[in-house]
Amino acid sequence: MVRKPVVSTISKGGYLQGNVNGRLPSLGNKEPPGKEKVQLKRKVTLLRGISIIIGTIIGAGIFISPKGVLENTGSVGMSLTIWTVCGVLSLFGALSYAELGTSIKKSGGHYTYILEVFGPLPAFVRVWVELLVIRPAATAVISLAFGRYILEPFFIQCEIPALAIKLITAVGITVVMVLNSMSVSWSARIQIVLTFCKLTAILIIIVPGVMQLIKGQTQNFKDAFSGRDSSITRLPLAFYYGMYAYAGWFYLNFVTEEVENPEKTIPLAICISMVIVTIGYVLTNVAYFTTINAEELLLSNAVAVTFAERLLGNFSLAVPIFVALSCFGSMNGGVFAVSRLFYVASREGHLPEILSMIHVRKHTPLPAVIVLHPLTMIMLFSGDLDSLLNFLSFARWLFIGLAVAGLIYLRYKCPDMHRPFKIPLFIPALFSFTCLFMVALSLYSDPFSTGIGFVITLTGVPAYYLFIIWDKKPRWFRIMKYFLSLWPKQNTHTQTHKQQNPEAAP
Repeated sequence: MVRKPVVSTISKGGYLQGNVNGRLPSLGNKEPPGKEKVQLKRKVTLLRGISIIIGTIIGAGIFISPKGVLENTGSVGMSLTIWTVCGVLSLFGALSYAELGTSIKKSGGHYTYILEVFGPLPAFVRVWVELLVIRPAATAVISLAFGRYILEPFFIQCEIPALAIKLITAVGITVVMVLNSMSVSWSARIQIVLTFCKLTAILIIIVPGVMQLIKGQTQNFKDAFSGRDSSITRLPLAFYYGMYAYAGWFYLNFVTEEVENPEKTIPLAICISMVIVTIGYVLTNVAYFTTINAEELLLSNAVAVTFAERLLGNFSLAVPIFVALSCFGSMNGGVFAVSRLFYVASREGHLPEILSMIHVRKHTPLPAVIVLHPLTMIMLFSGDLDSLLNFLSFARWLFIGLAVAGLIYLRYKCPDMHRPFKIPLFIPALFSFTCLFMVALSLYSDPFSTGIGFVITLTGVPAYYLFIIWDKKPRWFRIMKYFLSLWPKQNTHTQTHKQQNPEAAP
């Protein structure tokens, strides 16, 4: 028997409802017959799409990652080369996702594309790792940067207490979760405002840097490719830091079903955003090196603040505030997008049914947003988060590379598939090869961190068979499933997925 997908809501009284097998069971008030179907609305315009991409990409990465890139390249010239190459690669990946997003008009991003091409097992593993590691870790890392920078003006003469950073970070995370639970429109509007704050922060660094170049401050660019020796095996780690700073170009694909006119909006928003971000990032790094040499940059824990203190005098206090707002915008955009991934995975039967429920008045995927809060808090207070960058980078780029490789497969498997936006085949081929090559080489460069990421990823396989395949579960498991609306049976997925999405690839 095929289980129909869940289209769930929260009633006016706040109770959860779900449309299962054509009926509308309710734990609260039933909706009147003939009422408009409750679903996510198309409220993401071109400007909001650009703000989601730019607002999520520009977070703490450009303000903290220069140190990681330089440390693993060994020279100023190679560092700037990596930043440029990462920008071009991110553009290639974004263009690939633009084709996927206009061909497969479903929210969910990586998860949806892997599901369409490779089937339910790798798709489940992808969302499993995203839920357990990638999203909580990424949110915790960017949130910690927010907490540090927002407190920076109050602790000028002394070190900021670690507990204070984590407490203010926890407040920031909670505010983001509440905001995304209450209103799609307000979340998007705030994202637009924060995007302009981010661009302002970048310009505050770029403009003085250009003035320094005009004055002839080019001593740090002489013999740019000479410096500390660095093994080629460390380049994947440099790419990880660079690609981490550019990460976010794929988030608009997580909310495809909420984008107005996605066939035009998605490619245009992606192209505009990536050009702005790449130019901004390269010029920002050039600006850093007009004032800070390589040795000083490696010793700095907050490169943007060090730069501002050297050039901007009293106005330097504004820089950490703008950086904190930038981090807050990245938190907001990430939660906004990834909650839709969990919503789609639940709708497809790979996560608890409660996560596919939508608030009947606010039209937000309320449970999918709320589930991130405790997981992120656990990550925040569990220990050192720097090593988590390599954990999450391994899994993230592995599955992004697979998703883009799926585009190549669809070109040959479904040549007549409707593709409103089509790119040359060498673009996804080069991008997917680079991603998978980085992932493979990183196992050699940093076997401990990436090995842990690999093991965490593999745990998704037994989890899939435990929660999805296994029918004869013990009584306590079935009781837990009843109360939490947990894991459905495997035979429900593929057929309902195809029936619900005739435009999807066969």
